Amino acid sequence: MSYPTHRPRRLRRNVALRSLVRETRLTTASLIYPMFVCPGTKVRQEVSSMPGVYQQSVDQIMEEAREVESLGISGIILFGLPENKDPRGLSSLHAQGVVQRAIEAIRKAKLKLLVITDVCLCEYTDHGHCGIVEDGEVANDATLEILAQQAFSHARAGADIVAPSDMMDGRVAAIRKMLDANKFENIAILSYAAKYCSGFYGPFREAAQSAPQFGDRRSYQMDPANAREALKEVKLDLEEGADMVMVKPALAYLDVIRRVRDQFDVPVAAYNVSGEYSMVKAAAQNGWLDEKRVVLEILTGIQRAGADILLTYHAKDVARWLKP
Repeated sequence: MSYPTHRPRRLRRNVALRSLVRETRLTTASLIYPMFVCPGTKVRQEVSSMPGVYQQSVDQIMEEAREVESLGISGIILFGLPENKDPRGLSSLHAQGVVQRAIEAIRKAKLKLLVITDVCLCEYTDHGHCGIVEDGEVANDATLEILAQQAFSHARAGADIVAPSDMMDGRVAAIRKMLDANKFENIAILSYAAKYCSGFYGPFREAAQSAPQFGDRRSYQMDPANAREALKEVKLDLEEGADMVMVKPALAYLDVIRRVRDQFDVPVAAYNVSGEYSMVKAAAQNGWLDEKRVVLEILTGIQRAGADILLTYHAKDVARWLKP
């Protein structure tokens, strides 16, 4: 029987009922906050295309990390802006690099935050590509050793999780081998397994100073038209030793998140990327939408699609909004 026996509106009648039967519950435990570390001291430069997001020196990162901890957010992911760039991104390996020093400072302060580090070369190479360039092409195999060494340097500094975002074939296996050989077998790998060549990364490239100086990243990041390929990438990364996988971006790839969630029994992360953040911020600043309502709706939708972990620049605002 249907109406009038069945009245779905009965369970929508008031706030308490709606809360009781809510299927997807957004919490601070699922949030990861991205941060950009730069050289110097007392540096806090707002990213023009990302209101509320800053390039910060280690001392300033520490202040914001304490704030993140106080809000109950699970962790942070660090991106580095080095003082010097070179063709091979070798500054990413230095023990006194900006990311390594930020990790060490967080550990020394005994903050209760998971520290995740982005493992890639685009921020560190003078050409802005995610791998070593040979004869005008991004060389896959030549890049793997440097990525593995970078992940090792982050683990040695105290990172909990390393997150390779370069999309080189075989990078997870190379990193796992390097970590295990150096007694860091307990360091987890969160692989950017399905990272698409997306137009939504524009503001990030300003924040991370990582725009490619020639060409684009279509030869290694995924074609936005492909979904089955994402499942193949996830499968390969898990076989190589990834502990968790990520889909990036999120909003235009909710179907991919769902398919990954349905096929693989591992934690699934989704990156609510810079362009997705900046669009909402711009619209809110123009009074075109209710920022709080829309952000919570977007992140709930990403979680409803199957994401267990949400990397988002909205994390601090969301944590404040979720407080009782």
